[in-house]
Amino acid sequence: MGSVLVSLPAFLGAVLLISASPGPAMALIVRRSALRGLRGAVPTVLGVELGVYVWALFAGAGFAALVAASRLAYLVIRVIGAAVLLYLGLRAWRGAWRSRGDTEPGEEPGVVAWRRSWAGAFAEAVAVQLANPKLAVFMIAFYPQFVPASGPVFATTALLGLLQVTLETAVYLGLAAGVARAGAWFRRPRIRRRFEALSGAVLVGLGVRLAVESR
Repeated sequence: MGSVLVSLPAFLGAVLLISASPGPAMALIVRRSALRGLRGAVPTVLGVELGVYVWALFAGAGFAALVAASRLAYLVIRVIGAAVLLYLGLRAWRGAWRSRGDTEPGEEPGVVAWRRSWAGAFAEAVAVQLANPKLAVFMIAFYPQFVPASGPVFATTALLGLLQVTLETAVYLGLAAGVARAGAWFRRPRIRRRFEALSGAVLVGLGVRLAVESR
């Protein structure tokens, strides 16, 4: 346990650098907070971090290593991940196209619609993270640096994963709050269409890159 405490500052510093790296998770959070505000971005942040924690637990249990070692498992998850990102990107493009005639900002959804939107955003974020094989490879390379082989590997990994999720949640909520402050500007019909088109292009690009990249 002592070695874990000694390496804890390095672990937290690495997590901060990781959370600042652009990728599918950040793209989803920025898009959601721009269009739905901070409250609307909360389910996306929570879904992203649930996905991270699940992969951390998989890494501690050795499952992530099996995914990384198996060509078939890696390929299947990569194809699913690419499909999810392409779907989200194309849906953003469809939203931009369908709103091209709007001249007034969209109305806030009602309670039932908001709950569905909350659940949908949460599920999308979880799916993007769980269908990301590169996250699995990263986890099995990252955590062993801070988990002593002689100690309880799974319990230590679970604890470090919880610390990572807590820190990243704070960082991403701060990011969402910053983006949400410009929410009224983003929700102007013309700006919204352009932002939807841009975010769709980013998600499609990430999906294509995941589909064609090797490990």
